[in-house]
Amino acid sequence: MTAREAIETLILTYAELVDAGNFDGVGALLSQATYAGATTVTGQEAITQNFHNTVIRYADGTPRTRHIVTNFLIKVDEQAGTATSRSTFTAYQSLPDFPLQPIAVGHYDDTFTRISATWQFTTRQVTVDLAGTLTHHLRT
Repeated sequence: MTAREAIETLILTYAELVDAGNFDGVGALLSQATYAGATTVTGQEAITQNFHNTVIRYADGTPRTRHIVTNFLIKVDEQAGTATSRSTFTAYQSLPDFPLQPIAVGHYDDTFTRISATWQFTTRQVTVDLAGTLTHHLRT
């Protein structure tokens, strides 16, 4: 797997874990990272707790969302074992009393480090550029 493929896989895995409501998995994926969204937290336990505290999960254990990630701009420095990425996300949500709709459009600014042959997140900055109705997704 190329560095670019490995980094795309990390970015897409994050979206899959959030949509599955697997916040322990999100924390594990970002265990060596600083996550900056509405708040900034560092490390597996703090990131996991942040997601449990802020994202609403429903009876099926999920936030009833689907994050679509596009427009990957990945720059890899193979010699240094580092990389940066910017990607765009659109988050959709649907509930029985809330018809399917986009609730947020934004971008991720990420940095990565290669340890041995494995790439990992070192930072994730989440920026919401266009917000829809987030009241069914995030606790205030």
